[in-house]
Amino acid sequence: MLLAARSSLSRLAGPDGASRHRIHAGVTGLPQLAAALVALGLVASAFLPREASWLVALTVVIVLGVPHGALDGAVAAPLLRPRYGRAWFGVFAVPYLGLSALVLLAWQIAPLATLAGFLGLSVLHFGEEDSGPGRPFEALVRGGLPIALPALLHPPETAEIFSAVARVPMPSLPAWWTAAAWLWLALAAAWLLGRRVRPAVLAEISVLAAAFWLLPPLTAFTLYFVVLHGPRHMRALVRDPAKAPGVDTMPRAVRAALPVFALTLLLGAGLWPLYAAGAADAPANLLTLTLQMLSALTVPHVLLDRIASRSHG
Repeated sequence: MLLAARSSLSRLAGPDGASRHRIHAGVTGLPQLAAALVALGLVASAFLPREASWLVALTVVIVLGVPHGALDGAVAAPLLRPRYGRAWFGVFAVPYLGLSALVLLAWQIAPLATLAGFLGLSVLHFGEEDSGPGRPFEALVRGGLPIALPALLHPPETAEIFSAVARVPMPSLPAWWTAAAWLWLALAAAWLLGRRVRPAVLAEISVLAAAFWLLPPLTAFTLYFVVLHGPRHMRALVRDPAKAPGVDTMPRAVRAALPVFALTLLLGAGLWPLYAAGAADAPANLLTLTLQMLSALTVPHVLLDRIASRSHG
């Protein structure tokens, strides 16, 4: 059957392969079309009431954003399987989940300190993913954009979101966050004016800045997270033959993420009753649980990425 399918494709392509190129273009164009539809849906959701807008954004984060971190098992396998054999997954999962549990506990004990740590780690993580290695100043500017701009452009709405996440009264943003956001703006302006920025990078920064200006903070962050950050991470793994050898195409990356993604959903469902007791409403509870779990998974995710990079570097 496989040989027959290949023969049919060869006949379609003809001597010059034109039809084959059209088929390939159509297949590779599907992710871009899906991303455009997701972006349009998120923009439309910004006109809904706050609770409905939050639900849409959080659902998109969970369904389309979380799976990129679920590939950590595929990254850990080539590091651990040669040494631990079939026991590699336990060696990976126990400290990974243990560290995540400690982060969730930190949210209960010291919510504001955990919030500050989460934001700082997010700047570093986003910046490294967006700029690539060897560009620390660019990494700081690009990684800080989705964290600093909401504080500068929509401070009351941003304070409302993280008041729900930390479950701490926050009538306004903490002074340290506002000061850090203004410092980021000065550094970003110096970087943009002081050097020749690549056109593609400048275009991306401009589009993101417009999104954070025009859209509610959670919607704009979701747009960045699921349209840029998640796919960029997955494409980097696909292109890297050493980090995740079994993940060499985007479809394989999606399939490889499904088991751990399903486990993450089960963990979230198990935690829901514990979080619901202190929530004002379901959207606020989903916001708290989703962002706290994202922070809890980000810590071991970043640590594993550092270990893998050094091991294969």
